[in-house]
Amino acid sequence: MIGFSLTDKQKALREEAAKIGKEILLPAREIYSQYSDQESRFQATLPFYQKLVKAGFVKAQVPVPLGGSNESFIDGAIVAEELYAIDSSIMLHVLGTGLGLMPLILGGTPEQQKKFLAPFLTCEGEPLASLAHSEPGGTANWLEKGGQGLETTARKEGDYYIINGDKLWTTNSAGWDGKGAALACLCCRLSEDGGPQDPNDDPASNIIVFLVTRDTIAQNEPNAYQKIAEPNLMGHTAASGPLTRYTNFKVPAADVLGAPGTGASIILRAFSMSAALAGAMAVGTMRAAFEAALKFAKEDSRRGTVPIIERQSPADLLINAKIKIDTSRLLAWKALDGVEKGTGDDSSRYEACLQAKIYCTDQAVSAVWDTMQLVGMTSYRTDTVFPRLLNDATVFSLFDGGNIGVRRRQLQQLMQAENYQPWASLW
Repeated sequence: MIGFSLTDKQKALREEAAKIGKEILLPAREIYSQYSDQESRFQATLPFYQKLVKAGFVKAQVPVPLGGSNESFIDGAIVAEELYAIDSSIMLHVLGTGLGLMPLILGGTPEQQKKFLAPFLTCEGEPLASLAHSEPGGTANWLEKGGQGLETTARKEGDYYIINGDKLWTTNSAGWDGKGAALACLCCRLSEDGGPQDPNDDPASNIIVFLVTRDTIAQNEPNAYQKIAEPNLMGHTAASGPLTRYTNFKVPAADVLGAPGTGASIILRAFSMSAALAGAMAVGTMRAAFEAALKFAKEDSRRGTVPIIERQSPADLLINAKIKIDTSRLLAWKALDGVEKGTGDDSSRYEACLQAKIYCTDQAVSAVWDTMQLVGMTSYRTDTVFPRLLNDATVFSLFDGGNIGVRRRQLQQLMQAENYQPWASLW
């Protein structure tokens, strides 16, 4: 039976998320926007993030069987859309934390899950998590045989691994004070000499993932972990995706999450889940632009005789944006519903998540631009929501695996398989 209606519980969740989101997040932008640099804006969001933690939004990133409150992937998409429409930067703290926890949720032992998930289940404090994968030189081809692979390397030395390398665009990874997130799932390439990848090796066989906490960082030498820079961004102006450096950084061997041979698979699965949620984030941004434009169209006549909603061209622009939003939302929900219910096989579920990421995020800029054309020059003013939403929208097809360099190539690989079944996700 195919259904397109939210349950009563999901409707209540949406209403509650919208209510709490407006109470907590609406005042935030005016406060953090007064700062001129990314790091100061990020730090200014701390009180608002603490309120979201207290309200249970971080605990909701963890499934109920592991002590969290997330009952459904669709529930996560509903909340992401509602809150992303209000403030993208602070919600990226939350959703970045969810992505940071995903490798542990998917691949951790029960003992690791109990230990490392604990700070995220209390609804107290300001715990951040990060998936530390991306690097300054890019990681689109990190698993290509014969390529350079990850530049961040790890070698075994007694009961520890020694890590060297830089990470960049790793949301939340430096924490609030530059001394690390509460938990980072750190992706490295196993290399005894720290040299380039052997072109004859299968890169996936050398990927290793570590569970790194603030305590791990504190137990290292002061210069073993450093926050080097916090790039200023054109959108998501209070988010954090710092450049960090590991220099002879020691991690206990007991804190390996994904051993060589399994680490790459865990990371790929985590990014497949984040793909569909990125689609929901894009829907939130598009929706905020649509709602602002609809209000304008109903209230403003542009000195004519009727509100411009009654003019054909403005109405067509709204219609175009609305269709993009509704189709994007359904695609994201379908992908997450398939993952949750096990529809099709692993490949078809992965394909659905990739489609949601590519389609939804590709629509974001054009949907916001549709609304700006309706409003006209007024939308170009920085005291309206439109410049912010347009700047936010531009990143969706670039981050979480760029749609051109990563996500379409992953979809291409699925289609190249001899046993590819185009419609397996439907039944």
